[in-house]
Amino acid sequence: MRDLAYLKLLAKEYPTIKAASSEIINLTAIRGLPKGTEYFFSDLHGEYEAFLHLLKSASGVIREKITETFSHIIPEKEEVELANLIYDPERILNQMELNELANDEWKRVTIYRLVQICKVVSSKYTRSKVRKKMPLEFAYVIDELLHVDYNDENKRVYYSEIIRSIIDIRIGDKFIIALCELIKNLTVDSLHIIGDIFDRGPRADIIMNELLQFHDVDIQWGNHDISWMGAATGNQACICNVLRMAIRYNSFDVLEEGYGINLRPLSMFAASVYQDDPCERFIPQILDENIYDAVDPGLAAKMHKAIAVIQFKVEGQIIKRHPEYQMNDRILLNSIDFKQGVVKIEGKEYSLLDSFLPTVDKENPLCLTKEEEDLLHTLNLSFLHNDLLHKHVRFLYSHGSMYKCCNSNLLYHGCIPMREDGSFDDITVGDEAYVGRALMDYVDGMVQNAYFLPEHTKEKKNAIDFMWYLWCGAKSPLYGKGKMTTFEHYFIQDQETKKEPMNPYYRLSVQEECCEKILKEFGICGEGSHIINGHVPVKIKEGESPVKAGGKLFLIDGGLSKAYQSKTGIAGYTLISNSNHLALAEHKPFDPQKESTPKVSVVENRKRRIMVADTDKGEELLEQIEDLKELVLAYREGILKEKVE
Repeated sequence: MRDLAYLKLLAKEYPTIKAASSEIINLTAIRGLPKGTEYFFSDLHGEYEAFLHLLKSASGVIREKITETFSHIIPEKEEVELANLIYDPERILNQMELNELANDEWKRVTIYRLVQICKVVSSKYTRSKVRKKMPLEFAYVIDELLHVDYNDENKRVYYSEIIRSIIDIRIGDKFIIALCELIKNLTVDSLHIIGDIFDRGPRADIIMNELLQFHDVDIQWGNHDISWMGAATGNQACICNVLRMAIRYNSFDVLEEGYGINLRPLSMFAASVYQDDPCERFIPQILDENIYDAVDPGLAAKMHKAIAVIQFKVEGQIIKRHPEYQMNDRILLNSIDFKQGVVKIEGKEYSLLDSFLPTVDKENPLCLTKEEEDLLHTLNLSFLHNDLLHKHVRFLYSHGSMYKCCNSNLLYHGCIPMREDGSFDDITVGDEAYVGRALMDYVDGMVQNAYFLPEHTKEKKNAIDFMWYLWCGAKSPLYGKGKMTTFEHYFIQDQETKKEPMNPYYRLSVQEECCEKILKEFGICGEGSHIINGHVPVKIKEGESPVKAGGKLFLIDGGLSKAYQSKTGIAGYTLISNSNHLALAEHKPFDPQKESTPKVSVVENRKRRIMVADTDKGEELLEQIEDLKELVLAYREGILKEKVE
């Protein structure tokens, strides 16, 4: 007999043999269904319009379902129109109303077609699960329509009368919207975000708001996410980095409109200090126009330079505090010869492209001026007391982690640090060396400590500093490069200095043997296991494939961010895992004026259909079934008494 105290708690939910037995039957039935469809996205980088479109369209799968259902019945033009309606029903219906196209006959036909699609996408779920996803006001009606017996003449008449009544009482639009939302909800059973929601693109905050509403989502943190999470802890280097990245890519809307961060103190400081400096090296890359907060490019360049210089100072201070980071060679402000206008890097001198650094004390380059200290204090408060930012950051913590083992897949953003010989590299803390899975668990713990430990403790301060190391440190599993050459990109012409050597992981992981070693380290082995990875854009136009190591590794950063699309040739990937196969959806650059359904290609067929019983969820359900069987036994043997009304 299992723990009696636990069974007593379980009895509160299932107070009779009948209730417990009914749930056993229900859970057993669920285990016998095909597994739900999982979607894997990576490196969203604030591209909210493209991501929301992909989410609404299920990366092209909804379009496929329409074609499968109606390809021999309706023309392709109507298939496209139906798909667009499902993606964005309110907007399409408004357009139809304005053009007087949404007449009663159109609504009747549309409801019929939507019900047919809904039947297809709900077929792998129990009736009770589908009902739970329905809007309450239409749950009964939708349930009836989904289970009409077309062989029964009376039922066909009943079906027609339901639709006629819906249109007659003028709730056709609401009902169409409800069906569209249900289809989208059922098509994507669970969502995995393999890191980097933030930076480069215009509105990461809108993406976060959408994820907060999603029914089943998990996140594996990326280095750009960690930078924002670090900023929320008060890490000054992370705050500077977040601002610098946003200004560099002209993403003022996410700062001021999205999170309400007041940039006026920074703009006033920059305009004063760099009044006569054109700051040519700091002109922003304008990939998106700001809608709410248009900033003059000249002023933006001054702000960009001002925050970059402050960032180099506070980064140097962190490195000084932590010799264990082994990053002294990255304190480049200390290596500048201001008289000669050169900087020494790895023993070699390079001319500075911009030597006007009026706030840098030549005797103590890492010292902040009084004005810089005041500015940082103001900016710090904007991040520490930002309700929406902390709502999003808490969601990143509650739904996120460094890695996830899920249905024989290992998910992480960057890499598992490795040495050239193929062994796992370590991060050493005191006398303890962390490698492989233990390293990822250690990092996960440090990220948690940075946000949740009590204020003003030494452990919290060290963890907050470590958040910056995770952004750019040589052994950070989120960064995966030997150094970050931000300073060199701004101040040095020589391209050799700007190279950021990749961790050996990226060379070794394309080998099947290496992937199997990593999977084994995380307790995943056997046929059908994979590593799903992001972080490094796959250059499709150069012939690179996202499928590597004999199908063991999927590298799904294909460039959703506009900043990468010239290199990759596409606009990212979605990996789709259903009960029959694995497929890759190849995204087109998003254009709201064009039909942009991704190209979906099957990359791995299952040898047999995967059922819920074969998944992690199936294992959980089996444990619940065993618990309920124990409860039934306790009732039957009189150990617990049924609560019969």
